Amino acid sequence: MVVTGASGNVGTSVVEALSEDPRVGSIVGVARREPRWSCPKLVWACADVAGERLDGLVAGADAMIHLAWLFQPTRDPLSTWRANVLGSIRVFDAVARAGVPTLVYASSVGAYSPGPKDRMVGEDWPTHGWPAAAYPREKAYLERYLDGFEAHHPDVRVVRMRPGFLFKRESAAQQRRLFAGPFLPGLVARPGMLPIVPDVPGLRVQALHTSDAAEAYRLAALGDARGAFNLAVEPVLDAAVLAQLLRARTVRIPQWAARGALAAAWHLHGVPASPGLFDAVLRLPLMSADRARRQLGWSPRYQAIEEFLTGLREGAGMPTPPLVRRLPGGRLGELRTGVGSRA
Repeated sequence: MVVTGASGNVGTSVVEALSEDPRVGSIVGVARREPRWSCPKLVWACADVAGERLDGLVAGADAMIHLAWLFQPTRDPLSTWRANVLGSIRVFDAVARAGVPTLVYASSVGAYSPGPKDRMVGEDWPTHGWPAAAYPREKAYLERYLDGFEAHHPDVRVVRMRPGFLFKRESAAQQRRLFAGPFLPGLVARPGMLPIVPDVPGLRVQALHTSDAAEAYRLAALGDARGAFNLAVEPVLDAAVLAQLLRARTVRIPQWAARGALAAAWHLHGVPASPGLFDAVLRLPLMSADRARRQLGWSPRYQAIEEFLTGLREGAGMPTPPLVRRLPGGRLGELRTGVGSRA
């Protein structure tokens, strides 16, 4: 079994889930930088999917689980395109050349076209993304590429996972760096510290614990299912749910006001998340995970947001390069190197 992006938020949970399955003999975890963390059956291989030959890594594998993804630098979409789109295509092509029978790919709710917030959509909802932001644009492009890949390589069993927002305690420090930036104090996640939670119309998303997503990846890699699977749980995360967890009250904020504040912070290099990504999140559909439950036998077990908020208060992380609690230089180092300007 080969797992790219094995040192990240999802990857660490996936290799843990695989290592506990007696049917899995060995796991090759592919990462750009070797971590100090490991687990049973896991062997690290340092490689950059965007620039190194991968055939030797995938030769003889029973399955490839492709999770590697570069969220930053958001201010350099050409870099993320090279890493995410061209890098993924290199992985897919290596799988085909090596005759790997199973490819499990980490797509996302971000691949979906704008959709409803008052009902759940299935896997047949269009996957054209939101073109004004790099992340959904890249995810949508790869959905189209895989359409052609499957047609040309019917001998490869392709599974596309489309999870909602993924959280766990140990990813809190990384996700604060990736999406909120250096000015967000961990204390805001302590119940009673924030008096209000902004309630922006349309800002309703689905959160999922990374360990639950990892279980779905394990089931898909070792089973015989094909096609796309939504991964999501209830309740839907909105201002009311967050306010209850934080013992705060909600205050209605118009979309234009919230976006304007984010755009100002973005242009001042105060936050790494772009206004285009905010626009995309407002338009994401809510997903039904009935197919994953029915065909994979998937049953989520964990509460993601409560655990993530605990991790945010603690500045939690793991001894892997993506999930490390503190980068060199700390938050001042994030500012000096340009928020959202580096990987």
